[in-house]
Amino acid sequence: MRNLTLLSILLYAQPAWSARPFVTDDARLTNAGSCQLESWTRIYPNSTEFWALPACNPTGNFEVTVGAGLSIANDVKDTSDYVIQAKTLFKALDTNGWGIGLSIGKVYHPAVTPSANQLGNTYAYIPFSASFNDDQVVMHLNMGVLHDHASNKDNMTWGVGGEFKATPRLMGILEVYGDHQSNPFAQAGVRMSVIPDLFQVDATLGRQLNGVNDNQWISFGVRITPDKLF
Repeated sequence: MRNLTLLSILLYAQPAWSARPFVTDDARLTNAGSCQLESWTRIYPNSTEFWALPACNPTGNFEVTVGAGLSIANDVKDTSDYVIQAKTLFKALDTNGWGIGLSIGKVYHPAVTPSANQLGNTYAYIPFSASFNDDQVVMHLNMGVLHDHASNKDNMTWGVGGEFKATPRLMGILEVYGDHQSNPFAQAGVRMSVIPDLFQVDATLGRQLNGVNDNQWISFGVRITPDKLF
């Protein structure tokens, strides 16, 4: 799995670092003057990934993410990736409105299941989000490009995702993402707000459409979003 040809994303890319459990990114930022931590485990038939992505927004409209991923497989040496990303918004997402932004990032040593994580050496994408029915439904669209230094190829990336509020604390998640060369990936799951506006947990099931069984996964994640740190 980790040796798949690159796709992205939310674009995508990206490694697209978006609100868990999405790969497709949203037109939102970490709280101004604060930081957040997203961490998750993704389990494949033959390997397991661990990710931690802290992000800070010191100015109000400039979010910086620095993090890492580790992959442990049954029959090969463990591999790790390191990510740095910057993101800003041209228009913030409002309730019953829309938002749009720009994200640019770089991955060092992209070896952890690159296709499913939308990983390339360098990438950029535009996240667009729209809110409907007082945030009962929020849709996200990403379009972008990633460059793989090893193959010296550029891939056009894309992602479409939706958040569907079931209760004030429980939300359904559905997304499809990919690039212009590979079969797309899809995942569905739930996000639960354990402590509103501070601590959430999530779980998803995903796979590459028309792919082999090795491209299936289950993931579990947490997200911590304090209101103010500095």
